[in-house]
Amino acid sequence: MLTLYDTKLSSRLLLGTAQYPSPAILMDAIKASGTEIVTVSLRREMGGGKSGDKFWSLIRSLAVHVLPNTAGCHTVKEAVLTAQMARDVFATDWIKLEVIGNHDTLQPDVFALVEAARILSDDGFKVFPYMTDDLVVAERLLEAGCEVLMPWCAPIGSALGPLNLHALRSLRGHLPDVPMIVDAGLGRPSHAATVMELGFDAILLNTAVAKAGDPVAMAGAFAKATEAGHTAYRAGMLEPRDVAVPSTPVIGKAVFT
Repeated sequence: MLTLYDTKLSSRLLLGTAQYPSPAILMDAIKASGTEIVTVSLRREMGGGKSGDKFWSLIRSLAVHVLPNTAGCHTVKEAVLTAQMARDVFATDWIKLEVIGNHDTLQPDVFALVEAARILSDDGFKVFPYMTDDLVVAERLLEAGCEVLMPWCAPIGSALGPLNLHALRSLRGHLPDVPMIVDAGLGRPSHAATVMELGFDAILLNTAVAKAGDPVAMAGAFAKATEAGHTAYRAGMLEPRDVAVPSTPVIGKAVFT
């Protein structure tokens, strides 16, 4: 069972809702994934209008937790305002906090991220910060009031998979009791299994499912890979060895001379 801000969940896969070929495929993919949390972005122009009503109604009909995000925000002020609007629209104090610092890599501005996280935490938000795989940044975010962390494994939408396993392993090892969701850059189900085998609590992805040839089948594949990786970690995996070790016992074996 996964617990995020006192909410218990049975699925360890979180799914984004952008870029799908159609609303029907989005709905089927969400169902196939078994996810209990979906992320949605809020654009300012939708705050007081009706253009997003049909989409929000579709998401609510699926009976999943909604995790609004501040996608596209580049400053503390912009992120905080977007989060406050999202709280009003979705009636939730959950927020995935994104403050982008680089246009090409979409890498988070970690300085602004910590500042915004502190402001939102003080305002009663339950913050899910999208961060790099940096241990010091993680510690600063925890000090700012975050109880969940969301380190990236590669740039958003790149499908490169985990680029720095050492950094992810170190982050997990130093903060073993902090819920961590690996977010961004996952391209294949095997990537999901790899990071879950490191002991992470969940993964969040969007593009790898939405842009797949068959998004519904891919959502199911990621769900299975995520669960397989988590189960393997809990079971205790065999560590790699430099030499061969016979799997058949040699004691009692007949000796010919």
